[in-house]
Amino acid sequence: MLDRIAEFFIFGFVPLVVGILAVPEQSVAAEKAVRGEVIYRERIALPPSAVLSVQLADVSLADAPATIIGEQKVKPTGQVPISFEIKFDPSVIRSQMTYALQARITVDDKLLFISDMRHQVDPLTDVPQTIMLKMVAPNAEPTVSVFDQLWLVDYVDGIGVIAAPQATFRVSEAGKAGGSGPCNTYFATAKVNGQTIVIGDIGSTYKACAPEV
Repeated sequence: MLDRIAEFFIFGFVPLVVGILAVPEQSVAAEKAVRGEVIYRERIALPPSAVLSVQLADVSLADAPATIIGEQKVKPTGQVPISFEIKFDPSVIRSQMTYALQARITVDDKLLFISDMRHQVDPLTDVPQTIMLKMVAPNAEPTVSVFDQLWLVDYVDGIGVIAAPQATFRVSEAGKAGGSGPCNTYFATAKVNGQTIVIGDIGSTYKACAPEV
């Protein structure tokens, strides 16, 4: 009887313990990661609300959305380069498929930088990757030229002007300005410098106007 108990401990219990101890080691070995850094050429600091998102994607099918294999989001604490590490299950990687890294930086959910070229990668390699980002141009708001537009004058030196009929103002690229008031018209020279218009040589007509009511 004692021989059978000893046999159980030697040939039954010990392999069971070894098997249990081996399980965590297998799960750790199954995890893989793609590591690297993200850079951009512009010499600008990222605001505290910036978020870097880097994805490992299966881009094999040109006519279908990419399949995301893994992703990491980082809140940068300094300047570029910004390090990343994307963990994934290596069992999903197929040798006949094509994989790429794609990255973007957003600020308050608005796109600021993006990788505009395919960064193809072998996910099973241990070679660190460097992703170059390109700054996204902000949406240009349509601008209205100040020249040859008829503007209504609301204030002069912070004082409201006559409401009706309103005074007008017009400036031309030739350096002339003018407009009309409730009764008379005026004319002047003008020089546009950025958001400033310098007026000089002012003159006006001298009509006999009705008294203000």
